[in-house]
Amino acid sequence: MASIQELLERGTIAFNAHDAKALEADMADDCTVTAPGGMNFRGKAECAAFNQVWWDAFPDARVTPTTIHYAGPVAIEEGVFEGTHTGVFRTPMGDIQATGRKVRGEYVSVFEVRDGKVAAQRLTFDRMQLLEQLGLVPAQTATR
Repeated sequence: MASIQELLERGTIAFNAHDAKALEADMADDCTVTAPGGMNFRGKAECAAFNQVWWDAFPDARVTPTTIHYAGPVAIEEGVFEGTHTGVFRTPMGDIQATGRKVRGEYVSVFEVRDGKVAAQRLTFDRMQLLEQLGLVPAQTATR
């Protein structure tokens, strides 16, 4: 049975390789993923489809974990997502056509593991920062 550390390491490799089958192999059958914007997914197929949305929109998508905190069956991963928006981004607000822009943003993801499989992932990222980088909302100007 894989340790939580091994699962996260394999998950990072699989995400960066855009390997849905490898991610699914480490998911519990009833896994859940939640993300900003009211996104809620249940089961391997839906959870894998969530990752595919990012890969379709950002074909060079990759994550780089910067810090991981472990507490029993829970891990909190802080990291950076990077990619170039050259595909359609399917979001809860509707489809966003390719902008050709590069994005880079921090995320925090909480993973829960049960019986050597990822049972839950709760992802948090700054949606406004992402929309600003895509050029869809005006970037905030610095104030003094």
